[in-house]
Amino acid sequence: MDAMTLLHQRRSMGKLAGPAPTAEQLDAIYRAALRAPDHKEMTPYRFIEISGEGLDRLGELFARSDYQANPHIDDGNLDAARKKPKRAPMIIAVIARITPDLPKVPPVEQLISAGCAAHAMLYAAFAQGLGAMWRTGTYAHDKSVWRGLGLGEHEELIGYLYLGQVGGRYPEAPSRDPEAYLERWR
Repeated sequence: MDAMTLLHQRRSMGKLAGPAPTAEQLDAIYRAALRAPDHKEMTPYRFIEISGEGLDRLGELFARSDYQANPHIDDGNLDAARKKPKRAPMIIAVIARITPDLPKVPPVEQLISAGCAAHAMLYAAFAQGLGAMWRTGTYAHDKSVWRGLGLGEHEELIGYLYLGQVGGRYPEAPSRDPEAYLERWR
């Protein structure tokens, strides 16, 4: 796939099937992440690869999060939370590792670098014919989920990359006019 096709055609794929990406595909995905813009070459991110029984463990963290938010939640909703990680054969949690008090590389730059790493991973997956979806929401921001994943004091979860084989047709990319998002100073 040429670079411009990749940049213009990448789409999120919510319907993912097995098998999980191969070791070779994952290596390419991680190598793409490591090329993200990175002021002072800090590599302010890390990844947790979740598959197999790990998906069940993540589902339990999601259910616990829902229960803590609403102790009166019914079993059906807790079961639904447990199943959410199973929407893909593999999930990669992208975590920003923030080094505080760096005047030349403030925390926001470190967060953006981790976001760029996740972005590169999505494009690397698409370039290899894989399906991928970057998910955030409640479970990406819940501190109890962060603790369950073992995040440290200066770490933040950027999101979950759901990866697998394309399980349906890619939705058509919306046509957007760049001029609608552009201001020119001349």
